[in-house]
Amino acid sequence: MSDDLSVLDRYLTVWIALAMAGGVALGRFAPGVTDALNAVQWHGTSLPIAAGLFVMIFPIMAEIDYERIPAVTRNARREIGVTLAFNWLVAPILMYGLATTFLAGRPEFVTGLILVGIAPCIAMVLVWNELAAGNQEMCAVCVGVNSLLQIALFVPYAFVFLSVLRDTTVDVSMSLVAQMVGVFLGLPLILGYLVQRVAFRTVGRETYYDRVTPRIGPFGLLGLLFTVVVMFALKGDYIVSNPEEIVLIAVPLLIFFAGLWAVAYGVSAALGFDYAESVSLAFTASSNNFELAIAVAVAVFGISSNVALATVVGPLIEVPVMLALVRVALATRDRLFDETPATAGYATTD
Repeated sequence: MSDDLSVLDRYLTVWIALAMAGGVALGRFAPGVTDALNAVQWHGTSLPIAAGLFVMIFPIMAEIDYERIPAVTRNARREIGVTLAFNWLVAPILMYGLATTFLAGRPEFVTGLILVGIAPCIAMVLVWNELAAGNQEMCAVCVGVNSLLQIALFVPYAFVFLSVLRDTTVDVSMSLVAQMVGVFLGLPLILGYLVQRVAFRTVGRETYYDRVTPRIGPFGLLGLLFTVVVMFALKGDYIVSNPEEIVLIAVPLLIFFAGLWAVAYGVSAALGFDYAESVSLAFTASSNNFELAIAVAVAVFGISSNVALATVVGPLIEVPVMLALVRVALATRDRLFDETPATAGYATTD
């Protein structure tokens, strides 16, 4: 990123809050709109919403530099190994513990947070990492590896955490979860890779990243905002009547994002990693792929479900927390690391 970080990225929390408010108003004053969106369905999901979910994921996959994964992995095996351990061992267990502790008796909310916890971030983490002057190459490799691992591991993790470890009344169809992961993660990854390869051969790598990806990137966040509007349109009455439920969901999320970041940052420093590697590890460990969690929750449980509601609270909490942690990282790097890091592309996130 650079100093011209898009308005959509910079104020994502504001847009999500406005989308929530707009969705509630739409549901209360124009219910016919949401009825129309649900008129044509695919696997129980509104076709326009399914298209919005696909658009939400595709730009992420088109931006990953797949060619650099092998080379960077060879040069940072230890750092990447620790990052993946946080992503696939620490984070899911921590989220499971927090969800079942704070949301006991609310199985749908627990399910939603577990879906968030088993999906490591593959998009916005690149923004947080660059704002904090982290190692972008290492972060990009972790994003690419996590994208591939999610296709293989998301369904088994969902089975273990939602079916094996929990005695719950929430009906979870693993076959449907697998289909949705294939449609909303596997297919965008394949298409993103193919688009990238064709673009490299036609317009070149530099032009692709300088001109093409900045134009398709915003569609991902627009797809997210569209999904949020529709979701809150369908849940408007419930939310207005039960605002304390949103706060209840937010508490374990806040502890998860801030706590996991602090632990990962401290562990990285203790292991002797430099600042850029440590802050990259911390943000990658504590960020989540809320796009995939929302897509699976909506497709499997329905857009008006409490499972989907819990997943959409994720980015509302994650975005401001991560922006605050960028400031913490920049404020503490000279105290924790004996080095003079390169000046960050971003010093503040006002």
